[in-house]
Amino acid sequence: MDFNNFISAVFTLTLVMDPLGNIPLFISALKGTPEERRRGIVVRELLIALGIMLFFLLFGRYIVSSLSIDLTAMAVAGGIVLFLIALQMIFPSHHSHFAEGPEGEPFVVPLAIPLVAGPSTLTTVLLFSLQEPGRLGTGAAVVGAAWLINALILGGLAGRLSRLLGSRGLLAMEKLMGMILITISVQMIMTGIKKFIEA
Repeated sequence: MDFNNFISAVFTLTLVMDPLGNIPLFISALKGTPEERRRGIVVRELLIALGIMLFFLLFGRYIVSSLSIDLTAMAVAGGIVLFLIALQMIFPSHHSHFAEGPEGEPFVVPLAIPLVAGPSTLTTVLLFSLQEPGRLGTGAAVVGAAWLINALILGGLAGRLSRLLGSRGLLAMEKLMGMILITISVQMIMTGIKKFIEA
């Protein structure tokens, strides 16, 4: 994987993780938690999410292999999942299960899963592991870089960005990310179909 492909992979995974879109959800889920505990909880949940993503990177291809799933099918399926996620980013539902944070301190759900390491993120990580089976170090670097960007936004900049952009600014940014992600997902689907036809 050359530098341009590496940056593209990091950018794609960062978009899929949707840190800007997760800011209001994190704030809502932690609103009942004491201020001094929030940063620790965010760090813990982000580390759990990183562990889950690395697990899928290392062992996802074995799971897919045991199910005899073709890489082309995974690419098309991943593109469809990303497309649906992007549509939700552009046309958000007002009936989200995560609109209100649970009482008490959240653990794993909903912060680590599915807000950070959700189905679309894990599908994208799985695609990386299948496309670069002999370069787990590169895949780990992609996951680590995207996770670090996500952690910096959610852990260190969430409050500042929320105040700076406001609810409308965050919504606009999420819609823009959704539009970019739709383009990426369509490209994934077209590439998968092209490989299927050529096979």
